[in-house]
Amino acid sequence: MGISLHSRALRAVMLACGLAWLVPMAPLNAASLLSPGPAELIRKSTEPFGLPTALLLDGGLRGKWLGVQRRLDDELVQLAICEGDREGCVSPEALRFLAIIESARANEGRARLGEVNRAVNLAIRPGSDLALYGQVDVWTSPLATLAKGAGDCEDYAIAKFVALHKAGVAAEDLRIVVMHDQLSGEDHAVAAARLDGRWLLLDNRRMAMIEDSSVRNFRPTFVIDAHGVSKYTDAPLVAEAALRSATQAN
Repeated sequence: MGISLHSRALRAVMLACGLAWLVPMAPLNAASLLSPGPAELIRKSTEPFGLPTALLLDGGLRGKWLGVQRRLDDELVQLAICEGDREGCVSPEALRFLAIIESARANEGRARLGEVNRAVNLAIRPGSDLALYGQVDVWTSPLATLAKGAGDCEDYAIAKFVALHKAGVAAEDLRIVVMHDQLSGEDHAVAAARLDGRWLLLDNRRMAMIEDSSVRNFRPTFVIDAHGVSKYTDAPLVAEAALRSATQAN
């Protein structure tokens, strides 16, 4: 799902979902097509990593996300039907997803976020799109991912993004973030949730959540929220960004 903006953005890029924020980890195979299109609406950043973004009006990543949203419309109807009639529910995946959502609702604050991170990580096994679907780049909605029982990192991130919102987290406090690993050259997607003014990242490779300020050697590239898909327009290494912020504060 990564991008080396412009040159790599016009072709499919293999997305390896191993993330080495604090310690190196072996990569997982996954893939995604990222081809950013025209951007506008540069806005003052309250995004993860505190960097400015520009809303994309076209491009491969936006197309992928719009496809997920269309499937989500159907899945949310299925979830509503099953929530109102558990015994008559014909979707085992909807019941499983509802159980994750309800368990999260029973908690508050960081515990709610952690419950979704843990439950989704345990509900899905890692797998590449090529192995699962015979295609290089497939983005799936939560019930489709649960039906398959496997997915790559953007599938985990999408499921967490939806589950957190259904569990009561406000849309303005939820993101999906795409980052590029400057050490391995791989890319990774995670869900992000804002709590008490700080962004916590929910990763499919670990149960513990960490703040964006603790990430090292990754360059944030894209962010998805209720408004659509945006590109980071000023994206130094996050370690550099943290140092710059600390310098400016002094």
